Amino acid sequence: MKTAALVRWLSKGGYVHSPLVKNAFSHIDRAEFVSEEFKDDAHENLPIPIGFGRVMPQPLTVAFMLELLELKLGEKVLQSGTGSGWQTALLAYIVSGKAEAESLVGSVVAVEPVEELSELATKNLEQYHFISNGVADVRHGDPVQGAPKAAPFDKIISSIALQEIPTAWKEQLRIGGRIVAPIGESIIVLDKNGPTSFSQKQYFGFDFHKL
Repeated sequence: MKTAALVRWLSKGGYVHSPLVKNAFSHIDRAEFVSEEFKDDAHENLPIPIGFGRVMPQPLTVAFMLELLELKLGEKVLQSGTGSGWQTALLAYIVSGKAEAESLVGSVVAVEPVEELSELATKNLEQYHFISNGVADVRHGDPVQGAPKAAPFDKIISSIALQEIPTAWKEQLRIGGRIVAPIGESIIVLDKNGPTSFSQKQYFGFDFHKL
């Protein structure tokens, strides 16, 4: 199954329905973010090891979270745990798109706790020029602390499971923004309605690498 077939499968199953997410999956090839030994599996709905005890989540899970995020062109995103950079590339493609006006081009700040993976992700993302054109910025650091100097963010998404939503993320999210993150074996959607006011939804039945 190649990229086009994967997108058709995700669309047919109802996992991808927004044009922005569908276009991102169509243009960002997952095979470019895995090692040679796993390239034959890259377009299957399988989690793939990327080293250092981490795995790239299966496409269905990534699609589900991106749809929940409701990301828009031009938004600023904080990502916790870039891994090898695939989900970061999807985010970067969505927020940058093909906007003619520079003011509509968004950005993604990804914070990765494993230095070797942050370096790998930077290299992989540059295949699409996301680093050099300023759309993506991969930083080695503690994802729990977020990126305070780059805040506020319109959206925050995590590929690493925690026990709770970090206070720093809540503070760095703008009012009206949204966090989508795996907490335990659930995916939590947290909307910021006011300076200290949030509403939450929970989706059960997921398994992520825990930090």
